[in-house]
Amino acid sequence: MTRTDLRVLFEIPDYWTPEQALAVYELLDALHERILCHYQAQIEDALREECAPSALPEPSDRSSDSDF
Repeated sequence: MTRTDLRVLFEIPDYWTPEQALAVYELLDALHERILCHYQAQIEDALREECAPSALPEPSDRSSDSDF
């Protein structure tokens, strides 16, 4: 499963007060920090792997193309 498969689409309510929005922001920021404290090396490895260029496909056998 790729990272894009794990995306959860949701909408942010437009009725939050600025204080509620700040509370959610602070919660997510704290969660972000806690996750990094525990998993930073693994996250960096996963991101490096995800961003690495994929291997080029092997060239096909051209002998069959010479008939054309």
